[in-house]
Amino acid sequence: MKLYYSPTSPFVRKVVITAMAAGLDGQITRVATNPWLNPADLVHDNPLSKVPCLVTEDGLALFDSQVICEYLDSIGSGTIVPLAGPARWKALRQQAIGDGLMDSAILRRMDLTRPAEDARAAVMARQAGLMVNALDALERETLTQHMDIGTLTIACALGFLDFRFASEPWREGRPGLTHWYETFSTRPELIATAPV
Repeated sequence: MKLYYSPTSPFVRKVVITAMAAGLDGQITRVATNPWLNPADLVHDNPLSKVPCLVTEDGLALFDSQVICEYLDSIGSGTIVPLAGPARWKALRQQAIGDGLMDSAILRRMDLTRPAEDARAAVMARQAGLMVNALDALERETLTQHMDIGTLTIACALGFLDFRFASEPWREGRPGLTHWYETFSTRPELIATAPV
């Protein structure tokens, strides 16, 4: 299998952790890619020119971290994405919160690199507010130390905030979320994939 990746993408990190947990990491060749340059090989496999993009053994290109994680779990250990019942819906709900937090953080990060404009300031303020909403919701969430698609996505989102928004203290006023993350992030998969 081939994985187009960017080393600082939290969505790529989510896929790599899933591959590790599924026992498949050694079967994946990683191809460092800058999707902003629209490289021909990536665009051929993913017309949206986004990472992560996984090309399976039979040549099927999968994109979007949710799809890739579901695929990897289905051919691997089968322990990351619960198959049915309340555990599945809770994990998928938590994945949605984590993905939304990552989306807002990435949009803000991209806008911070551009010259200031009044119109964009409103968009950035909205994304910052959504990040606060997501973090407050996660503080109220019952998070376990069991690694599934929900908890690992949340951990990737919080790790991205530490990496790209270190000056914004997300831990402040969120002792439950802080304690959960400090414990969960000591897993070997999270340590090995921490952005630098």
